[in-house]
Amino acid sequence: MIHLLLAIIYLSFISLGLPDSLLGSAWPSMYGAFGVPVSYAGILSTIIAVGTVVSSLQSDRLTRTLGTGKVTAISVAMTAIALFGFSVSPSFWMLCLWAVPYGLGAGSVDASLNNYVALHYASRHMSWLHCMWGVGASIGPYIMGYALTHAKGWQMGYRYIAFLQIALTVVLFFSLPLWKKRSSTEDAAQKEAKPLTLRQIAAIPGAKSVMITFFAYCALEQTAGLWASSYLVLHRGLSAETAAEFAALFYIGITVGRALSGFLTIKLSDVSMIRLGLSIILVGIVVLLLPFGGMAAPVGLVLIGLGCAPVYPCIIHSTPEHFGADKSQAIIGVQMACAYVGTCLMPPLFGLIANHIHVALFPVYLLLLLILMAAMHEALVRVCGKKQ
Repeated sequence: MIHLLLAIIYLSFISLGLPDSLLGSAWPSMYGAFGVPVSYAGILSTIIAVGTVVSSLQSDRLTRTLGTGKVTAISVAMTAIALFGFSVSPSFWMLCLWAVPYGLGAGSVDASLNNYVALHYASRHMSWLHCMWGVGASIGPYIMGYALTHAKGWQMGYRYIAFLQIALTVVLFFSLPLWKKRSSTEDAAQKEAKPLTLRQIAAIPGAKSVMITFFAYCALEQTAGLWASSYLVLHRGLSAETAAEFAALFYIGITVGRALSGFLTIKLSDVSMIRLGLSIILVGIVVLLLPFGGMAAPVGLVLIGLGCAPVYPCIIHSTPEHFGADKSQAIIGVQMACAYVGTCLMPPLFGLIANHIHVALFPVYLLLLLILMAAMHEALVRVCGKKQ
């Protein structure tokens, strides 16, 4: 039964990734149909992000009240309904309305599932589960591409993903008894403790450090993914087609790296894995900074992706150890909120820098985020007494 539940959690992580890249792949076909500027994708993504932040901050209260199984099932159901709503929306303002449950459904399930895995499973599963998220994020555009190339329209692309989410929702509701059987002393500790306010969470020793660490990591990952192609074209002189292919290597590095990280965590602690990842990111950034020629840039991007791979899952998995099982859900919820804030704010900030100064500052910007991340992670380790 335990293995069956783990399989369902793996499916849930694939499901988490499926919608994440849909808007980007579908928007070129969508905005003309609604008669809006191409920039309006930013409105939708902002609404989704705000909803995700709000639900992440409420994940502690919701999980204590409903349990991880119900939170996961309800959140996936909300996402499925929102995706279907996208597919039948006749106007842009309707898309904005459906973006609200779209975002709300994503935040709670992400925080709740991550905390559940951190409490009940080994670190290798956290790495492999986030690898499965990458699989889902990769499959989503292919499904949308299939719908578009077979003249079914972007609406059917969203509908296909909605149907997959509906099927998973049914599986999750039937699996609820399995979640209840997976009880432990950590679960008891969580139920006895009261939900924490944001002020109470911030007052916990080490909480601010881990929040800033997560903010900086997600800012670095999203900035690298968004601006790598532009950097290669505008500064390295590559063609747009070649740059797009090379930029994809960053995500390949993350996905492959998380698969490999699962094996490394058998021997290395979470703190050691994070330090290893940060070191590899540094090497990748140095490769971008040094004048090795245009063909060295793909190597740098792959290294940055490989370095990013263990950081996110290992920070989450180490949260119960650093802060205790009774506080881990609250801390992870705030971590997720900080992640989405970093994702929303920092890539556009580099866009302003690239526009008003130069895109060549791309690796310098990544380096500054890396320094902030490393400093805050070491502060966390010192405060929590995990000198490794």
